[in-house]
Amino acid sequence: MLLNPKTETFAHLDPASRELMQKTVAFFENRGKAKLKENFHERQWYSDFIDFLKENQVFAKLLTPAAHAGGDPDARWDTFRNCDFNEILGFYNLSHWYAWQVTILGLGPIWMSNNQKIKEKTAKMLKEGGIFAFGLSERAHGADLYSTEMSLTPLGNGKYVADGGKYYIGNGNEAALVSTFGKDSETDDYVFFAVSPEHENYDLIQNVVDWEGYVAEYALNSYPITDDEILEYGQEAWDAALNTVNVGKFNLGWGAIGICTHAFYEALNHAGHRNLYGTYVTQFPHIKQLFVDAYARLAAMKLFAQRATDYFRAASSEDRRYLLYNPMVKMKVPTQGEEVINLLWDVIAARGFEKDVYFEMAATDIRSLPKLEGTVHVNMALIIKFMANYFFNPGEFPEVPKQDGAVDDEFLFNQGPTRGLSKIQFHDYHIAYNSVDKPNINIFKEQIQAFVDFLAQAAPSKEQAKNIDFLLTIGELFTLVAYGQLIIEKYNMESFDEDLLEQIFDFMVRDFSRHALEVYYKRDSSEKQQEMCLKMLKKPVVDYDRFERFLQNHVYAQQDAYEMNP
Repeated sequence: MLLNPKTETFAHLDPASRELMQKTVAFFENRGKAKLKENFHERQWYSDFIDFLKENQVFAKLLTPAAHAGGDPDARWDTFRNCDFNEILGFYNLSHWYAWQVTILGLGPIWMSNNQKIKEKTAKMLKEGGIFAFGLSERAHGADLYSTEMSLTPLGNGKYVADGGKYYIGNGNEAALVSTFGKDSETDDYVFFAVSPEHENYDLIQNVVDWEGYVAEYALNSYPITDDEILEYGQEAWDAALNTVNVGKFNLGWGAIGICTHAFYEALNHAGHRNLYGTYVTQFPHIKQLFVDAYARLAAMKLFAQRATDYFRAASSEDRRYLLYNPMVKMKVPTQGEEVINLLWDVIAARGFEKDVYFEMAATDIRSLPKLEGTVHVNMALIIKFMANYFFNPGEFPEVPKQDGAVDDEFLFNQGPTRGLSKIQFHDYHIAYNSVDKPNINIFKEQIQAFVDFLAQAAPSKEQAKNIDFLLTIGELFTLVAYGQLIIEKYNMESFDEDLLEQIFDFMVRDFSRHALEVYYKRDSSEKQQEMCLKMLKKPVVDYDRFERFLQNHVYAQQDAYEMNP
């Protein structure tokens, strides 16, 4: 279930992809933990990692769509194997993952473009080891695209000048190209164009964070642009911005999975060898509960993200269910990651602050993921738009099998218009939930029905619907239903241990009760709503034998399974 870089063979990948993953693991293990922590503390730019990517053609193979790969049989945009790479980078160092993440964002508008000349140029730059950047947000407006002040002024004859600033732009220091979002100063239409940090009219102002990675503030001062650098214009530019984020936000969940997995090994190894008052720490009852919850939540994160990958790869203009599951991988999985780190921190305690452990990095970096590519609140507001159709207007779809083929994911760069979200339908969630008869899942199904009754009989009023704080908590209940659904689907596909499934739904029942109680206590909840919230409060089944089996067979069996090279 958990990635162990020292024993993982990546046998599920083709030989070329397998070798690439193994080389990446070897890069970090050969560098070792001491060097990893030294660079982290000194905030040292990872030029050796960039060199490794170049020497092994990593981004060229993983991030070049097959149509632009010049016949390279190993180059394609394959989300299945990209998830492995995501997890590896998160496992070792989020700053290195960030260079990958923002390269993906920077490439999005280019591969979505009709500009064949710049696509050819980009493919060449990737082969040369180039990294890329995504110039979207601005200091005054954040990711508020409506208010962007970056301007592109037409001069005639296919020439323009760009003026304005961008803020919080990863890789903005050394990117081969920066895909930059702005507006036509004459028509106010949106536009995407590409610029180079090496140009004299590109002003690299600062790194806005104190970190190994470079998160740039840059300004364009009468930067010359021609039609050759124009990526998209008008509605297509707007769609490219949002569709690129649809692709990029998916990576955040996998980064969180990697971080939590490494932190789990370290916390368990620490506790398993620490004897206090004549007893090993792992035998304390509260430590057992902390570890069981941490492992169950981490396993659920990975199972959900794996199943969401299937829907993403199988997506089409007729099946856009990924637009619910992707923001959940971005929002739900990283916030669960924060919870996992909190649980493990109560185990590793003061050791987690020390300078020589990975955990110090994990505790810092896990906080960033829910805040990137739109905050949790922005993604939850998007998710809520799907709630009515999810519960009350299901559609019919063929079952989506595991999408592990070594093929190019062409639809990612041909997602089409971003409108029409309220029309998207989902398959009936009852199919998954009724396929399994387990005690905690049955309790969870009672909670779901109580929530559906709440929506049907005591739905938020117009005034409550204007209160985003109220709706966000409703959204938490909704996401739990979809989260559990995909985990059950994964269980039916993989037939993993029943104890793991039940232990996952043990915390799911508790989480559902907690969020229902939050709705109950909201200032503007009505008496009817409070009454119906109480019906959602349930306690999971107490099964001491299952708990101990799970603890020994899944959790404590991992003790000393992994330790990073010194």
